[in-house]
Amino acid sequence: MSQWDKLVASILAESKNLRFEELAKALIKIGYTMEQPRGGSSHYTFRKAGCFPITIPKQNPMNKAYIELVADAVRQYLEEDA
Repeated sequence: MSQWDKLVASILAESKNLRFEELAKALIKIGYTMEQPRGGSSHYTFRKAGCFPITIPKQNPMNKAYIELVADAVRQYLEEDA
């Protein structure tokens, strides 16, 4: 199993120990672009044409709600790719 497959499996299982870097890596891999925060904010926005933007804070451990957002985006990508 490749690192990408392991990361996807972990995200889809909504693992509690996911880090910001792992979620960002997955979103970039599926076509999102990352916009860095301005004015001292810790929230990064990920955008992809035709999809709602996803905003997540750079924190560890990640809140379950943000993991669910990324898991939904990955599921949608996998459905489109199939």
